[in-house]
Amino acid sequence: MKAWGQQQHGAMASQRIDQGMGSTLCPDGVAFRVWAPHAQQVSVIGSFNNWDGGANPMTPEPRGFWCTKIENASIGDHYKYQLSTEWGVIKRIDPYAREVTNSVGDAIIHDPSFGWDDDKFTIKNWNELVIYELHVGTFNEADLSLPGRFISITARLDYLKKLGINAIQIMPIGQFAGKISWGYNPSHIFAVDSDYGGPLGFKQFIKRAHQCGIAVILDVVYNHLGPTDLDLWRFDGWSANQKGGIYFYNDDRALTPWGETRPDFGRGEVRQYILDNVRMWLDEYHLDGLRFDSTVYIRNMGEGGMRELPDGWSILQAINETVARRCSSRITIAEDLRSNDWITKDVGAGGAGFGTQWDPHFVQLIRQAVITPKDENRALDGIREAILYRYNDDAFERVIYSESHDDVANGQSRIPQEVNPGDPTGWHAQKRSTLAASLVFTAPGIPMLFQGQEFLEGGWFRDTVPVDWDQREEFRGIVRMCRDLIRLRLDREGVSHGLSGQFTQVFHLNKARNMIAFHRWDRGGPGDDVVVVANFFHEPQDNYVLGLPAAKTWKLRFNSDWHGYSESFEGHPSGDVEAVPGDQDGFPYHACFSVGPYSVLIYSQ
Repeated sequence: MKAWGQQQHGAMASQRIDQGMGSTLCPDGVAFRVWAPHAQQVSVIGSFNNWDGGANPMTPEPRGFWCTKIENASIGDHYKYQLSTEWGVIKRIDPYAREVTNSVGDAIIHDPSFGWDDDKFTIKNWNELVIYELHVGTFNEADLSLPGRFISITARLDYLKKLGINAIQIMPIGQFAGKISWGYNPSHIFAVDSDYGGPLGFKQFIKRAHQCGIAVILDVVYNHLGPTDLDLWRFDGWSANQKGGIYFYNDDRALTPWGETRPDFGRGEVRQYILDNVRMWLDEYHLDGLRFDSTVYIRNMGEGGMRELPDGWSILQAINETVARRCSSRITIAEDLRSNDWITKDVGAGGAGFGTQWDPHFVQLIRQAVITPKDENRALDGIREAILYRYNDDAFERVIYSESHDDVANGQSRIPQEVNPGDPTGWHAQKRSTLAASLVFTAPGIPMLFQGQEFLEGGWFRDTVPVDWDQREEFRGIVRMCRDLIRLRLDREGVSHGLSGQFTQVFHLNKARNMIAFHRWDRGGPGDDVVVVANFFHEPQDNYVLGLPAAKTWKLRFNSDWHGYSESFEGHPSGDVEAVPGDQDGFPYHACFSVGPYSVLIYSQ
């Protein structure tokens, strides 16, 4: 189906005024092109012709396309398409509009030029990525009564750089209905939300992020559109079965958990619309990757997303092929949450072709382990599974996290809140939430934080409540802990390279004492071998014997119980250990360890 859609798209090129869809600047005016196969006549109306439907009629092209060129139209002009149909006269916002006044307003002729200043930024290797997920609307800097804007994030880039993250994943920014939203209700997928700062604000933010050495990954939504303020709905008047018309399925395939607005992934023009959107983000905005919302509802349909939709699988493959052709280093992330190896298998092998995917195994099992009130109910087998799980035998085909926008909303809360709703900043909340965060940065996978997690943001995520930046100062020790973990994860000191390696062995699991230890490595040896010891018990563990892969001194690189991280922490006296001969845990050497309550130690040579 992909080849058919692309062939038709190419065959029409010679008959166009311009290669592009929507409004396109040209030397002698602005070219317009729209797809409306059931329209009897289409014209462009706008501020340049006093919104006169008779001033600028469009010329019909094969397969329902319409085009024209208007010499006196220019950048900044407002416009719409006026369609004469058997269902009456309809006025529509351009589906390809890069800029709109608002979700029910006008399209704006957009100036695509921008001074990127030879931006040649390249995202880090995926085993060296540390992602920070954020929501623009709540990442406020100044006026907390208004939604955050891209400039709000720009103001925090120095902070994020110091924290150590090297990629920001932004929740969806396509123009949505109203001023406040999570972003998963896109009305216009080509237009950057005007309240956030529009396309210029987004480009300025990306440019500055790249100058700070930080990649930008955007969350995009293709499993459904809208469902409100949706000009694509019955765009040219036609529909069948009371459904959405040319851009959507018009049968039972239309139904999603968010309404009957699943795009028709089998129709060439709709496929091209989605692929053009992917290309726009990569080419015009210099994005370093895309995260795809709920891909299970692209590839599947029906109640619970249990029935396969071949068109959807095909569009996922086409998207990843498109990204790979443009730049193989750009990352595509699937939020599929079905633990499906085929999501990250190569397209050539029949897979969907994503670079990596959010891993439900890790987040669900680790959250359960630390939120469970009683120590005797902490499932160490589940923790081991969370650490070791991988797709296609590749440690970095998964993104691991203990908090995300979905996991701290929809009936769930931030981990500190879940641990102790009555005291979400108390000892238990601090200790067990940082226990989870320590595993995020030491287990194999691409680690991710959610905004505010690094300073114990409480409650649950709401698009009406901004990040509480006052807690950054109050819990500056926890911020430092996250910074220290990231430094080790990225081997900033040259002593922990194994944390970005492929290999992991959980060599010790003691259910009676809630202790688990694992070995991370790439090539092995000093500076590479890393041993992580985690105590899931509320009391310290002293004189605890564990095996080690090599002799001599193992240096303590990190102790989550250090008093400097929190005044509530005891600072249990852990330290360097000396590995001596003697078989233990499958290793030829062993040593005695002391580890604080609900604490993680990281050792290397």
